[in-house]
Amino acid sequence: MTFGQKLREARQKAALSQEELAQRISVSRSAIAKWETDKGLPDVDNLKAISKLLDVSVDYLLDDESSLDLSITREPIDLNGEKNLIKKAKLKDALVKDKFPEYSVYALTATKKLSSKEKIRDHAMSLFTAFLPGIGSFDSGTDLVNAFENLNNAFYLADSEKKQYYIIVSDEFMEIRQIAGRFDDQKFEIGNYKMVRSQKAI
Repeated sequence: MTFGQKLREARQKAALSQEELAQRISVSRSAIAKWETDKGLPDVDNLKAISKLLDVSVDYLLDDESSLDLSITREPIDLNGEKNLIKKAKLKDALVKDKFPEYSVYALTATKKLSSKEKIRDHAMSLFTAFLPGIGSFDSGTDLVNAFENLNNAFYLADSEKKQYYIIVSDEFMEIRQIAGRFDDQKFEIGNYKMVRSQKAI
């Protein structure tokens, strides 16, 4: 069985609806639906919460090899001295390409999934930013907020025929996590983020 099938079966055995499970672990019902149809993956914290709530082990849920590996490699780097944001972004691209020379490396645009309160804020901000010069390139207020929140983080997907890695590069570290299945669509979800893969490798 896939991760999604195991999650759905465990939820049903616990006599919980998708909405009830979502409320218990503080995510949206649509997130549960996507996880159960293998269109997205919960992050490590949500996996642990699901495991405890549904009384199944994380190993059992992940045994189908269709989700993120829980092991994380974090390598220290120091880009704090570089103040030019464009140069810093190019340095991060180069670090990832050097780390994965045999892989196709794609930049990821990360958008945080919204809670109910954040959706209200998003609507208000989209109305506000519509009247500001130079802000029109953002689709919504959330995109603008994410741009500031993730200013120091860059997200990547390193792809080969056999393996994929999800990489976050901040100014202080490179975090690498192997993906135990595959993300072949341009859009997918990891934890609390919606990801859009660049059409061309960097």
